[in-house]
Amino acid sequence: MERAQRTIRLTKREIEVLGLIAQGCSSKEAADALVVSKRTVDFHLANIYDKLQVNNRVQAFRAATRLGLIPFEPSFGQHREI
Repeated sequence: MERAQRTIRLTKREIEVLGLIAQGCSSKEAADALVVSKRTVDFHLANIYDKLQVNNRVQAFRAATRLGLIPFEPSFGQHREI
């Protein structure tokens, strides 16, 4: 029996945070880029983890990519200038 896939929606800001984290930014670097506090970035990450039912940044990136919530851009080893 096939289970119904629940719809997962990330907010625009959650996608921005996840994008920066996926590029290798720390929470502090992402906070600086978005002009918010590190605590705010960590709050968004906690919401992302909850929505995607994951426990860390790598799992979040993989799940979001697999679900088509963020584009997969292979830039391994490249850190975006902020």
